[in-house]
Amino acid sequence: MDEDFSPPKHFALLAAVFEGVLAVAAIGLGWLVGQRPMEMLRWNLADAGWGTAATLLPLAMLWVCLKCPWRPFVELVRVVDELLVPMFRGCRLPELAVISVLAGLGEELLFRGVVQAAVADWMGGQIGVWIGLAVAAVLFGLAHPMTFTYALLAALIGLYLGWIWIAADYNLLVPVVTHAVYDFLALVYLVKLRRPFVV
Repeated sequence: MDEDFSPPKHFALLAAVFEGVLAVAAIGLGWLVGQRPMEMLRWNLADAGWGTAATLLPLAMLWVCLKCPWRPFVELVRVVDELLVPMFRGCRLPELAVISVLAGLGEELLFRGVVQAAVADWMGGQIGVWIGLAVAAVLFGLAHPMTFTYALLAALIGLYLGWIWIAADYNLLVPVVTHAVYDFLALVYLVKLRRPFVV
């Protein structure tokens, strides 16, 4: 691991601004393509609870990646420890929480509330629902290109997030909460609790 690596000054602020801008951009893009993702975000305690419970599957996937000796997972963990962990190491818990909430909001507004919804509408019918789910998941994976394995796992998580959005009667609150809670718990574990991979 490169001990000299240091993240940009004010990294937490930069990360939060990036994710916040992504949310604004998603709203703007949604307006251009005839989608209103904020109208798909309905606040209620039951769906927030479902979103929190739905975090268990992605957390289980993280655990498998960290524990499985399969070479692609070992390489992924090494890259995460060398690139991702050092970037977030200086962040305090409230900063990790803000980044996670904004990431969940921005990315779900964009990939589920705009991309998945727009493709489903354009294609129409039940086939459109599934094509929209697949397209959004693939794009979600491509937006996370740290390694091939990471992008593939992100695409699978994208499928899961898109599916729970459909199952939640298209309430974006569910995937937003799942995404945000997962990001926060994963970052806290990887950055604050776990010892990094050492060659």
